[in-house]
Amino acid sequence: MNNRSLTIRLDQELDLELDAACAATGRSRGEIVRDALRRQLQLMRFERLRSQALPYGEATGWLTDEDVFATVS
Repeated sequence: MNNRSLTIRLDQELDLELDAACAATGRSRGEIVRDALRRQLQLMRFERLRSQALPYGEATGWLTDEDVFATVS
């Protein structure tokens, strides 16, 4: 696997929170940051797909999550 590195700057508060999370979980800084990045990228993909699908749902009368659940349940 061809791993690449990334350097980021953290403010003191975030750095301390990251250190505390490492101590509490036994995970490395890299593991926690990679996991956080994966989650953020997944959230961004979901939000993009949701915004693309939203007009189609609205056209069928689905305006809320409850509208969708009522239809599929």
